[in-house]
Amino acid sequence: MIPFLHVGPIAVPTFGLMVALAMVAAYFVLAADLARRGIADKKSGLAETFVAIPCLAGIAGAKMYHVFETPRDLFADPVGQIFSQFGFAWFGGLIAGIAAFLLIAWRKKIPLLVILDAGSPAAALGYGIGRIGCLLSGDGDYGVATSLPWGMSFPNGLVPTMERVHPTPIYELIVACAIAWALWRMGARRMETSAAERLPGGKPPAGKSSTGKAEQTATQIAGSARPAGEVFAAYLILTGVARFLVEFIRINPRSFFGFTNAQAASVASVVLGAALWWHKRR
Repeated sequence: MIPFLHVGPIAVPTFGLMVALAMVAAYFVLAADLARRGIADKKSGLAETFVAIPCLAGIAGAKMYHVFETPRDLFADPVGQIFSQFGFAWFGGLIAGIAAFLLIAWRKKIPLLVILDAGSPAAALGYGIGRIGCLLSGDGDYGVATSLPWGMSFPNGLVPTMERVHPTPIYELIVACAIAWALWRMGARRMETSAAERLPGGKPPAGKSSTGKAEQTATQIAGSARPAGEVFAAYLILTGVARFLVEFIRINPRSFFGFTNAQAASVASVVLGAALWWHKRR
């Protein structure tokens, strides 16, 4: 594993590099989704705002959630715990990232469920790419010991192990890419169906135009698209299920009824997603 790339006297963490790459990938997906929904042109700069600020908030939230999970360690070494280059909790990042995302949508006067639908494929893909940073740094996000041929050891990781273990970040990357693709196609089908229902002949329009003004298009989208929130509901369910299952082979400590904190958060994600899906399908 390669926790750091050394450029002269500077040590560049590979985890940070992969987080940056995840942000770039999420930006391109979100920009394309905003454009196809008529919310903003790809060159408007809106996608950059919706990616950069929530990502930075998510990183801070993930770190703080992890730090406050173990207050004894925090009080013993507050500086080391807060500024360490590993130790990020997925649930904390999710909360802070979504909160920042919703705040921007509110400021831009874009319907919340519409923008959450648009951001779901980007969030899924970005999460998967970011997990490769965990693999490269060997920060302890790997799984339990395994005899499978693709098992890996992390002798030079930030949390080293000589055992061959499950490379769970790779599992999560594969699943996240599949979820992102499914959500993208789901959003496309929603818009195609809505467009067909709006026309007398039942056919979608031959082309779409984008004004690049979120305030002007948001009302049109909210009134024309099939139930906004379905894609986001599917995101909550699929990512929740995926994270719940992978936790069974990860080394995270158990807390709630034999489940990890991430599994408890995953259950909440699935329940919330299922409730939103049921509400929108009524």
